[in-house]
Amino acid sequence: MKTSYKLLAASSLFALAAGSAAAQTELRMMWYNDGIEGEVMQSLLDGFHQAHPDINVTLDVVPYQMVLESLPIQLAAGNGPDIARVTDLGGLSQYYLDLRPHVQNPEYWETNFGPFLSWLDPDGDAINGFMTQLTVTGPYVNRTLFEQAGIDMPGAGATWDDWATAVNAVAKALDIPIPMAWDRSGHRVAGPAISQGAMMFDAEGAPALVDDGLKRMAQMLYDWHQDGTMSKELWGSVSGSTYLGANEDFANANVVMYMSGSWQIPQFTSTIGDAFDWWAVPAPCGASACTGMPGGAALVAIGDTEHPKEVGILMDYLAQEEVLAEFYGRTLFIPGHLGLASSGIDFATDDPRAAHALSTFAAAVPTISPTAFQLQGYPSNRVLFNALISRLNEAIVGELTLEDAFARMEEDVANQLAESGR
Repeated sequence: MKTSYKLLAASSLFALAAGSAAAQTELRMMWYNDGIEGEVMQSLLDGFHQAHPDINVTLDVVPYQMVLESLPIQLAAGNGPDIARVTDLGGLSQYYLDLRPHVQNPEYWETNFGPFLSWLDPDGDAINGFMTQLTVTGPYVNRTLFEQAGIDMPGAGATWDDWATAVNAVAKALDIPIPMAWDRSGHRVAGPAISQGAMMFDAEGAPALVDDGLKRMAQMLYDWHQDGTMSKELWGSVSGSTYLGANEDFANANVVMYMSGSWQIPQFTSTIGDAFDWWAVPAPCGASACTGMPGGAALVAIGDTEHPKEVGILMDYLAQEEVLAEFYGRTLFIPGHLGLASSGIDFATDDPRAAHALSTFAAAVPTISPTAFQLQGYPSNRVLFNALISRLNEAIVGELTLEDAFARMEEDVANQLAESGR
């Protein structure tokens, strides 16, 4: 009788455990890493599981190339994960789940993620996810060179002309070969062009690349390449829409001011370290704004999930202010959350230059122009970026006049959009 009782008790416990396991919802999250963010996300998921033991989340860490190439095929076949980290924000929007019915407070999402939600759903008002990493374009300066030259750096509200004058003075005083360098990228030129009044779209929302604001910025860049403020050898060393960075020239102290973005922070922490003070400064101002361009990666819910309720619970948890503050702080990522961008993040770094750069770029998020957000969310923005940089560069190296370059930009955009059927 005693033995029968033990067997019955064991059988009951087994049945209870089996029933509990059967009731547990399994979610899969596709993830790629730039650095340690996968480790950070796993620790957050461990905390989520403690709060929600009935939901188990498996973090599938894959190469970034798989996210670019394999994920779209999986989504088209209906075999995707429940959640994924993506960078083709609007391009995959047809596969996303609208979380609006599945999150507790849609107003919280709209208030804190509002400008980024339209990147994920360019044609609607869905809540599909949030930015795991926001990037912001902007300049770095070699503050040590300014100090050695005895020249003050321009302050808040300084224009691009102010900075050009200052970096030329430093370069002349110390015999620095390149006063100013920019990444050769249409994306990098777009923010300053918007600062000069470029609208990028017409009143109906159709792409309209060339206007007076863009012409003002293009003329400025053209002139700088002619008078030596910028080096023709950098942009002129490649053709077409090919990207070229100037990070190595800056790291070697051959550049006074470098226009790039927040993603350079981890690299400069290791490649420059304390060799000189690499100092992030706010986006210089133009006639209409003082803005850079945003970008980044997002964590999105997938529409084919069999567990939309549980996905909503997970996304609500991860989107909490305190959870995201930990994620951004430990990964050294600029917050894609307006509340945290305003209140500030306690970044986990002992490097004062990195900490200052992170704070500078984070503080820039609330000041980014709506036009810059609209352009970043436009699914065919690469068409505009490529036309801008390739034709502008042809003018800079003497292959076209600026007016001819503007005409070619418009032709390129019209032809490529027609070919893509957009």
